[in-house]
Amino acid sequence: MRPLIAGNWKMHGSLRASVALAESVRAGADDLAAELLVCPPFPYIQAVAMSLLGQPVAVGAQDCHPAVQGAHTGDVAAPMLRDCGATHVILGHSERRAGHGETDVVVKAKGAAAIAAGLTPVICVGETLAQREAGQAEAVVRAQVAGSLPDGFAEAGGIVAYEPVWAIGTGKTPTEADIAAIHAALRQAVGPDTRLLYGGSVKPANAAAILALPHVDGALVGGASLIAEDFLAIARAAG
Repeated sequence: MRPLIAGNWKMHGSLRASVALAESVRAGADDLAAELLVCPPFPYIQAVAMSLLGQPVAVGAQDCHPAVQGAHTGDVAAPMLRDCGATHVILGHSERRAGHGETDVVVKAKGAAAIAAGLTPVICVGETLAQREAGQAEAVVRAQVAGSLPDGFAEAGGIVAYEPVWAIGTGKTPTEADIAAIHAALRQAVGPDTRLLYGGSVKPANAAAILALPHVDGALVGGASLIAEDFLAIARAAG
């Protein structure tokens, strides 16, 4: 399957900076082997989507609420994201699980809402350093997959992103053998047709080696996605 390089911009940028970053990514998107996805903060989704209209760069969101509408102050529904031009949504990121208390049950409900709205869910799984040191990494991610993926996930083109919690934003990455082992376990869990992304301090210097590993179908990029040149370099490393 064609590799996917997704950028999670997290809570960074301004309206002007987000559009400028999107346009810089667009300028380098031609003739890439990989597909590109950028996920700006909520307020900038529509502006970024408009700037990328008709271009080979998809736009996603970083979260959604399980409900279609209602009295949920501060939340955003999946149909609203779709209405603003998003085609994908990141769900269950470790920063949401840890900072907002999101459980597998909550992530599963959000995934179902995303699918119902016509969005492609990108569901994140990953172990903490303590869990890895205890030899529980594979069991943890298998359990998260079992508990977080909604019905119809594979049929909807759902994507799973493996992000070891201890490698996000730290500059640390697991060994290539460790990444390959977890991705092999995930492949057994989700089947042959679900894209598996690796995330966690992916940068131009390590992207080629990571993307060449078995069952790694792309990358979910954090900090490096905020620099168009670095993000595009990672995409070029996909082949």
